[in-house]
Amino acid sequence: MPQNVVLDGPAPWGFRLMGGKDFNQPLTVSRVTPGSKASVANLCPGDIILAIDGAAAEDMTHGEAQIKIRDAGNQLTLKIERPETRLWSPAVSADDGKVNPFKINLEAEQQDLGYFEHKFNVRPKPFSLSGLHSGKMLSSIEDSHVYRMLQDNQEPTHEPRQSGSFRALQDYIDSDGSRPLVTRSVRAPVTKPSQTASTLSKLPLCDKCGQGIVGTVVKARDKFRHPACFVCSDCDINLKQKGYFFVEGQLYCEMHARVRTAPVDGHDLIAVFPSS
Repeated sequence: MPQNVVLDGPAPWGFRLMGGKDFNQPLTVSRVTPGSKASVANLCPGDIILAIDGAAAEDMTHGEAQIKIRDAGNQLTLKIERPETRLWSPAVSADDGKVNPFKINLEAEQQDLGYFEHKFNVRPKPFSLSGLHSGKMLSSIEDSHVYRMLQDNQEPTHEPRQSGSFRALQDYIDSDGSRPLVTRSVRAPVTKPSQTASTLSKLPLCDKCGQGIVGTVVKARDKFRHPACFVCSDCDINLKQKGYFFVEGQLYCEMHARVRTAPVDGHDLIAVFPSS
């Protein structure tokens, strides 16, 4: 049944619309803001708008309806139709042949639920001390069997341990000096030589730099050198895969070895072959 709803302005009115001629649906209130002017005027979601300020809303588009509502001044009058909410119930034939609606009692019937352990979804039983096997009420928590069991299982407290020197001093103090104070000397811990130092002492020493050689060792006759120290004593060229010569205990390349062994003026260099 159509009815008029008057909203006291000004905007905002506090409701939203959906539908319109361009949606092929009637203009309908989709939402009402709680506490708004529309809510105070009892406008409800689902109300169909038939007219806005006297203008029929049947041929209005959604945008036209919004403009019409926005242009309202201090008062907005809506003609609405509120769909009725009906509750369906099946028809039941009575014994006299008349058709009566079937009534349903939605209130749950009270059930007599006893306190049985095998039932589910029942109310919890109140706790009572009378259910104990002794059948007597406890006067205090100390009378509880569980409390006594917890007390019996507690570990006894131990006196903190005291070192021998402190215990001897305490005995001396307690005896007012009559008992001699017995002490004993303790040696200071001996620091063992580190294994690294003993290991370094076993390393071969480089004939050039005098440092221990870790890793690759170059041995020439009875001398040891680092690969980087295996160089000519004059030009510092590395002699690896170049050949080397010992002259007066020093390493030289071929060129400087020849310079070191060149004969003095007036003498010739003669190759001497060992006798067979």
